[in-house]
Amino acid sequence: MPTERIGPPLVAEEREMMRAFLEYHRATLAMKCDGLSDGELRRQSMPPSSLSLLGLVRHMAEVERAWFRRVINGEDVPLVWSDEGDFQVAYDASSATRSEAFTAWQAEVEHSRRIERQAESLDVTGFSAKSGGDVSLRLVMLHLMHEYARHNGHADFLREGIDGTVGA
Repeated sequence: MPTERIGPPLVAEEREMMRAFLEYHRATLAMKCDGLSDGELRRQSMPPSSLSLLGLVRHMAEVERAWFRRVINGEDVPLVWSDEGDFQVAYDASSATRSEAFTAWQAEVEHSRRIERQAESLDVTGFSAKSGGDVSLRLVMLHLMHEYARHNGHADFLREGIDGTVGA
């Protein structure tokens, strides 16, 4: 079943606009993976890169988990695929399956949505060891939009290399 992707509103309050753009980018990544087999989703871009569509899905699961659960919510949870906190480990999806990667990613997205909706405002903060201080939910949402947008560009090239599918 194809992924439904709804464009963000042209006019909205800040939080609604940010939420809509983040959802749009999440749906874009899912859409780039629609209709592909596990093998196609594992297909790597080009040496020496191990980047694949499944690797991007796994990476974004780690990003969602780290920023929303660990930073904003202060949860003491490990990353999904790395004991050392190396987000790049998730890129190696050579033995991954769609089910495994998407189940983890969708679970983290649901946690992120819950944390964002429960936050009083975009000014809620959490501690980021990587940044060395407190960061706001606003920064986290903007960072996630940036991260998805960048990786959705990679997903465009990966998908085109697999079956020639191009476009937003």
